Amino acid sequence: MSRINLDKPRYDQSTFTGRAKHFFITTNPLNLLASDSELDRAKAIVVAYKNGTEDKKLTEDEIWRAKQLYDSSFHPQTGEKLFLPGRMSCQVPGNMIFTGCMMTFYKSTPEVIFWQFANQTFNAIVNYTNRNASAGVTNEQLAFAYVGATAGSMTAALGLNKLISMSPVLSSSIIGRFVPFVAVATANCLNIPMMRQEEMKKGITIETEDGKPAGESKNAAIAAIAQVVPSRVGMAIPAMIIPPLVMSRLEKTSTLIKNPWIKAPATVLITGFCLTFSTPLCCALFPQKAAIDLKDVEQPLQDNLKIKFPGQTKFYFEKGL
Repeated sequence: MSRINLDKPRYDQSTFTGRAKHFFITTNPLNLLASDSELDRAKAIVVAYKNGTEDKKLTEDEIWRAKQLYDSSFHPQTGEKLFLPGRMSCQVPGNMIFTGCMMTFYKSTPEVIFWQFANQTFNAIVNYTNRNASAGVTNEQLAFAYVGATAGSMTAALGLNKLISMSPVLSSSIIGRFVPFVAVATANCLNIPMMRQEEMKKGITIETEDGKPAGESKNAAIAAIAQVVPSRVGMAIPAMIIPPLVMSRLEKTSTLIKNPWIKAPATVLITGFCLTFSTPLCCALFPQKAAIDLKDVEQPLQDNLKIKFPGQTKFYFEKGL
């Protein structure tokens, strides 16, 4: 068996299909069922294989399974085990609960406040857990981002609800059901840049194609965030547009009229089905190891790179998730 390059995912990351296959595996909620001992064993297999000291009895599929489990539960830069709610394998079960409840309980002010607060708490955990590790984030910055995103989502949700309640036409339409989506999109546009503001101030590590560190680039940090935000918003589109359309019809059926308690679990399940596909597909929109052209790197780093790496026109960075 020829040596496997475990520094890269199993599938070609230069294509959308390859990235989608990779993220369908890493976001698989079943990975959450792996015990700490199973995760540690997967990491040990990956580390041993990279060092050439692996158990020769392991098959190629066993090695790749260990690598995929490792990718789903450990930070790609630090190698540290990720806090469980922040793992990509927790995205679908976590988001289906918070998103489904936001779309079920969206009318009263207390409900909006509670579920927006809960959702932003979960998002803050995910953003911090999957941040680019080459730029530190202080507790103060973390708190600032969390408060800003929570305030932004609540303001958007409560403000739109108020506007809709003032219009009899809008109040009787389906429009109100889409308010949570606007709030979530607004929060993502605030949360991610604020959570990763230190990266934009100090820059993130850029590397050569073979992984040699080349410097810290602020423009690379901005490019990374500009790719993460639309991916996060994209995840929410089917999960927050399709369920309200479906539920608006189901709620008129005799079953839900007689059993209104079914609304919340039904919405959560439909949301989970949508997220099962939208999460990996939107994670795959951009390569995890993104590229930046030399001409797009800021000065004076650009001049330094021309001297240190003559002829090199592209550099690479971890965009985060």
